[in-house]
Amino acid sequence: MPETPWHRLPPDEVLGRLDANPQQGLEAPEVQARQRSHGPNALPPPKGRGPLLRFLLQFHQVLVHILLVATVIKLAVGAYTDAAVIFGVIFLNAVIGFVQEGKALGALEALARALTTEATVLRGGQRQRIDARALVPGDIVLLASGDKVPADLRLLGVRELRVAEAALTGESLPVEKSAEPLAADTVLADRRNMAYSSTLVHYGTATGVVVATGTGTEIGRISQLLAQTDVLATPLTQRIARFSHWLMWAILSLAALTFAVGTFVHGKPLVDMFMAAVALAVAMIPEGLVVVLTVTLAIGVSRMARRHAIIRHLPAVETLGSTTVICSDKTGTLTRNEMTVQRLWAGGAGAEVSGVGYAPQGALSRDGQPLPVLPPALHELLRAGLLCNDAVLREDDGGWRIDGDPTEGALIVAARKAGLLEAAEAAAQPRLDALPFESQHQYMATLHGGAPPQLYLKGAVEAVLARCSHALAADGSLQPLDPDAVHAQVEAMARLGLRVLAFARRSGQGLAHIGHDDVAGGLEFIGLQGMIDPPRAEAVRAVQACHTAGIRVKMITGDHAVTAAAIAAEIGLDPHASREHPPRALSGRELEALDAAAFEAAAADTAVFARVTPEQKLRLVQALQARGEVVAMTGDGVNDAPALKRADIGVAMGITGTEVSKEAAAMVLTDDNFASIEAAVEEGRGVFDNIVKFISWILPTNAGQGLVIIAAILAAQPLPILPVQALWINMTTAVLLGLTLCFEPREAGIMQRPPRRPEASILNLELVLRIVLVGVMLMIGATVLFHHAIARGLSEAEARTIALAVFAVGQSFYLLNMRSLRLSMWQLGLMSNPWIWVGIAAMMGSQLLLTYVPLMNTLFHTAPIAAAEWLPVLAVGLTIYAVIGAEKLLRKTLEARAARG
Repeated sequence: MPETPWHRLPPDEVLGRLDANPQQGLEAPEVQARQRSHGPNALPPPKGRGPLLRFLLQFHQVLVHILLVATVIKLAVGAYTDAAVIFGVIFLNAVIGFVQEGKALGALEALARALTTEATVLRGGQRQRIDARALVPGDIVLLASGDKVPADLRLLGVRELRVAEAALTGESLPVEKSAEPLAADTVLADRRNMAYSSTLVHYGTATGVVVATGTGTEIGRISQLLAQTDVLATPLTQRIARFSHWLMWAILSLAALTFAVGTFVHGKPLVDMFMAAVALAVAMIPEGLVVVLTVTLAIGVSRMARRHAIIRHLPAVETLGSTTVICSDKTGTLTRNEMTVQRLWAGGAGAEVSGVGYAPQGALSRDGQPLPVLPPALHELLRAGLLCNDAVLREDDGGWRIDGDPTEGALIVAARKAGLLEAAEAAAQPRLDALPFESQHQYMATLHGGAPPQLYLKGAVEAVLARCSHALAADGSLQPLDPDAVHAQVEAMARLGLRVLAFARRSGQGLAHIGHDDVAGGLEFIGLQGMIDPPRAEAVRAVQACHTAGIRVKMITGDHAVTAAAIAAEIGLDPHASREHPPRALSGRELEALDAAAFEAAAADTAVFARVTPEQKLRLVQALQARGEVVAMTGDGVNDAPALKRADIGVAMGITGTEVSKEAAAMVLTDDNFASIEAAVEEGRGVFDNIVKFISWILPTNAGQGLVIIAAILAAQPLPILPVQALWINMTTAVLLGLTLCFEPREAGIMQRPPRRPEASILNLELVLRIVLVGVMLMIGATVLFHHAIARGLSEAEARTIALAVFAVGQSFYLLNMRSLRLSMWQLGLMSNPWIWVGIAAMMGSQLLLTYVPLMNTLFHTAPIAAAEWLPVLAVGLTIYAVIGAEKLLRKTLEARAARG
């Protein structure tokens, strides 16, 4: 049944196929039979993993495996408290991941809730109000203003029906409906004789017959798409997975090599070599990595929240920094979602209207020159738009809003900008009667008293022109109507993406009421008003910033292609297009005709897509990802949910977005503004910078400790660092020093860089060499000072305490280097991140406790050392700072020289 093109069939044939009676409806026995056949009008509960399995799978990650191994090792060396702490961190991360995944899976439940409503039906000749879940194909449903459409309906009869379908099709304005058959290839957004489940009746009444329920509806089909859509791993999780695999095998290989050399080359006892291998593993596993990653991402979440972006999944913070393509909706995101009159034409002359949105701030001009005095024809055009109008303009809390149709609201605002006020005009010409807008007539008319009484008509250009015999001249006198001149102006406005309304009038003398016969002919054509939902000024700047950052922006909208292309040109989506030559917009119907290769090429090369279906949105995202792009996708409707879920980062609208879209997305914008996406991308890049800084800073500690232990085993010498001491250094440096890098501010010029390649590793060759260099310096410093202390007669405990101090002090100095990958501490500013100094002070304090507190000496096998022993330790730290500072300066000099030629 869902495959039948119901929109193509005339009402009588639809009723015949469904065996339905429009006067009586279905009888109770037939309803029961169809309920058994078709099931309830509800979406089935989602099938998926149970809660226990989903929780256990949170531990199935390579980095977590490493930490689990570390926990076992801690238990093996008797560090029960440390094992409990590490496992506690793993468990907490698993709980957070479990909760976040549960929220994402809630998208299907939100879709199911969207179908829970009531419906008015005819059954057995009686009008009844029933639970919409009891509807069956063939039921006769009655719709009225404010109703949620309870199932997919083929409309049988309509009266002034307008349905808000933005949640399903992306259409920005309520859609006028009719009952006339349509062509079989009519796309979903243009099926005027259908009303789809979960859309809203904005105005009017209708009768329809149910043609699909539950999963057979369009919203049910989207539910199936959403259930089949895979959630991709984020760039961060992919990179961390690769890094973790490499780290795991490196640690295991080195531990095995160390065990083999000590046992078979030096003939050491197996137990001693096993403990040495354990010490090596403990030293080289970065236990604090997951904690710091989580905190860094959480800080990014907090910063983004202040910039109107709420993150639902932590890795999405970094994904934003990797984004190469942003696929954005138009209405309300790139535009203001406030219709605005921009062009007027009356008496053979045009005028421009400045200002955007519903705020009545702006002025009229012609060819760039202000119009201090309006010509009579323009004045009458604005008055007609003000009086032939049912909307109300209100100011609330310093903002302006429209009660009623957005198009009519735009006419009021335009009149206000010219100094016409509703109250004054209504007092001078009070309304006596009205003909409301009907889709079959395509116009609205109002009758007004006054001196003289007047009848005004507004509507579609063709409907108004056909009823006019004369036109107003610029001075308000009558002149012959020139339809060709009118059509030329309509085409000019249409090329700018403007929606055009025509206005006419006739004398109301002798009329107390009006009917359609009163506006059948003999009217005087007044003029045209062209309006559009204008782009947000901040969105224009944000798109330019994205282009500078190497990020392409594409518009995917349910609106018409001409309007979409005009807005895209004004925003600057395509740098090669202009308002006079807008970019090409591909429609959903054109996409449908493309083969797979052509579709992928179109996804990459086209900036504007209009009237697309949910499947096509999903395919566009997949096609871009197939080309290696990291895709951010915005959306607010039910129809956007599959693409939001599939995208590398789905971005839902917090104000206009449906619950379904919010559940499927990784990020929600609290202001529905594209500029907030650009701000979030900037924050995401800053977050990834800080993650790279931390990893580049922490690994030398692990590498240095590992090298110290390997060197000792190869030389058959005592271990300068014991396992429990390695644990102390790893945890204290990561928490006290490493965490301070999370608070490092974004560096200048971060949005002038191109996006990171998705396949690029976290660490480039430059950073790997820097890590090795610092690791070797730490190893040399610790090893030399350890053996020098032994040679001077100090105990092993004292010598090990000195070696530990080398790592604590050396990493503190290296931390100052790693506040930026390229700049010096002095260029950044000493106090631009005061947490750095707090962390260093805390690290030094903890190291003093480790050295001089008897309990710590007992627990960690350390011993007090003389004050003079700290001098060579400080020398090692200063050496590291100087060498890395010189290395950064040398690289900068060589790069500048290469850039010059």
